[in-house]
Amino acid sequence: MAAFRILVADDHEVVRKGLIAILQQQPEWQMCGEARNGREAVEKATQLIPDVVVMDVSMPGLNGLEATRQIVKTNPATKVLILTLHDSDQVIHDVLDVGARGYLLKSDSGCELVAAVDALLRDKTYFTPKVAAMVLQGYLRGGTSFLPGRNPLTPREREVVQLLAEGSSTKEVAVTLGLSVKTAETHRSNIMRKLQFHSVSDLVLYAVRNNIVQVAQPGA
Repeated sequence: MAAFRILVADDHEVVRKGLIAILQQQPEWQMCGEARNGREAVEKATQLIPDVVVMDVSMPGLNGLEATRQIVKTNPATKVLILTLHDSDQVIHDVLDVGARGYLLKSDSGCELVAAVDALLRDKTYFTPKVAAMVLQGYLRGGTSFLPGRNPLTPREREVVQLLAEGSSTKEVAVTLGLSVKTAETHRSNIMRKLQFHSVSDLVLYAVRNNIVQVAQPGA
């Protein structure tokens, strides 16, 4: 039987190597690759077709949620386990919305990572008790009443928001996403119109509040 293939994505090298070290202890699991940001995770998942991707939420360039959305769309058989520092209702909603099959707090990863990945490999899900409770309360029945309004932006627009909020110019956004400068400017204009914003500072605040980017935490 072929070994299960796992890709690990985290922008902090120490964390990434630590996760790999834990997973490598399972003889039937193969670490097929690692990624330092969300965009690299999408590229490597497309190339390597892993069985499971262990994905950090907060990464530069393209965050883990948007990376997960793209991976699941391109490779439906690949299952994604999201790792995050924060256990908020909004993050929980976003994790479920992008199609992740598991959700684990980084503080629990040392003791639960293997169990979580094993569950995904067996076509099961793995969520913290809080997430499981919220799912039972209605998410999988089609209800999202416990959450604020849906994000009005498209996946591409959220990519643009992240890059702008991280300090990229419109030209740099165009280069990163493989767009013309005119198209990038159109995306920016549409975003500002949809959100009724008038400044980049408004955009940055929105990005932080909606987990498109995250403020660095001490020791994160």
